[in-house]
Amino acid sequence: MRVWFIDSRLPDAAICVLMRYVCHVHKHDMKLIESIFEGALWNSRFVILAAVIGSLVAGFVIFYMATVDVYYLFQHALHYASLTDEARKALHDSTVTHIVEVVDGYLLATVMLIFSLGLYELFISDIDQAHGSRASSKILVISNLDDLKGRLAKVILMIMIVTLFEEALNMRLGTPIELLYMGGSITLIALALYFSHAAEQGAAKEETSDETRDHGH
Repeated sequence: MRVWFIDSRLPDAAICVLMRYVCHVHKHDMKLIESIFEGALWNSRFVILAAVIGSLVAGFVIFYMATVDVYYLFQHALHYASLTDEARKALHDSTVTHIVEVVDGYLLATVMLIFSLGLYELFISDIDQAHGSRASSKILVISNLDDLKGRLAKVILMIMIVTLFEEALNMRLGTPIELLYMGGSITLIALALYFSHAAEQGAAKEETSDETRDHGH
């Protein structure tokens, strides 16, 4: 920062001009400091790239693990016809359970993929290929934080449903109260799906009305 010393023997007009110059230089210095600070603050958003890359890698790892499970599941299924009835029943039950686990893995990998792309679009830049391609799903186009939360919530809800289904396959209902608990859990899942679908329809109607109002103006 500059330090100015003004000679008191200067004429008043010269002192006035010099003071104006000092004020101008001071404002310029402050704007320069403000510009540098705001630039550093704005560029700090690139730290989100760590979460974007980490989520993407985690999604690829889960996709790989689920695909390997499918490969070994297919190998076991090749011997299904040559087994005895008891062995075939055991293989059938374990295969259904493993398929549910694979679906759960793919859904979790999808969550990580959506989360990674959503963070990138929200904090870094729009993905031009996603917005300009008809082949890309709308679920990968994130315009705000509510879109990201809504899409993640839908997939997480599906993961919970699949997990419940997986547990139900291995559950042994011995008492009427256990059967009642199972029915209650199914009812809660149905209500969650209903409210999720109703909220989606409400948002779609609101968006359509906004577009109609904009075209009207």
